[in-house]
Amino acid sequence: MYRCVAPSTHRAHCFRRSACQGRLQSRQHQRAALNVSRRPLCVSAATGDVILEVKGLKANITGTDQAILNGVNLTVRTGEVHAIMGKNGSGKSTLSKVLVGHPDYTVTAGSVMYKGEDLLEMDPEDRSHKGLFLSFQSPIEIPGVSNVDFLRLSCNSRRKAQGKDELDPLEFYSYIMPKLEALNMDPTFLNRNVNEGFSGGEKKRNEILQMSVLESEMSILDEIDSGLDVDALRDVSKA
Repeated sequence: MYRCVAPSTHRAHCFRRSACQGRLQSRQHQRAALNVSRRPLCVSAATGDVILEVKGLKANITGTDQAILNGVNLTVRTGEVHAIMGKNGSGKSTLSKVLVGHPDYTVTAGSVMYKGEDLLEMDPEDRSHKGLFLSFQSPIEIPGVSNVDFLRLSCNSRRKAQGKDELDPLEFYSYIMPKLEALNMDPTFLNRNVNEGFSGGEKKRNEILQMSVLESEMSILDEIDSGLDVDALRDVSKA
């Protein structure tokens, strides 16, 4: 399952498993194919402008005629929560990767508008600079690159695209400390290499930390609760 949230703070999130799961009807669990054209399964009290609109989206595996997405429709407004459900292989992860511009997939038809702009015309870096974020189901390790360097470089790249001043190391430390505290993460975590030797829970916390540092406006979280213990799930949910 996949869930999209667009909080009233004008950010949007997508998850593959949902805290709203108890509200889902059995007939929804039985759907075999990816379904994103129905209304959101959970909607917050306040909704706003359309932040993402997908119409008739079709996509193949790059270099082949193998279709993965076949006419996906989805509208996400600020303040909304969406859940996308389907069997393994129905296209849930593919949709998320297509939205962020993954090179393994080629869009063959349809349109995607993000904050009023043509998302499909943007490079992956530009999509990130515009506030689109993807949390991977299985984050990769990056040996030799510390978390603090990775996070500060990513943060400053987005800030530069927004016309903001970049943060020096001391400024960034002050900026990130409250975010670490919100996730119950020890500051020594910053000195470790990105995801290297991390437990499943630490990797997921790191993904949420990245989302928070980048101040994403629409986040796609793929299986964010997979492999989390109760404490880690609570911290991630609060964040």
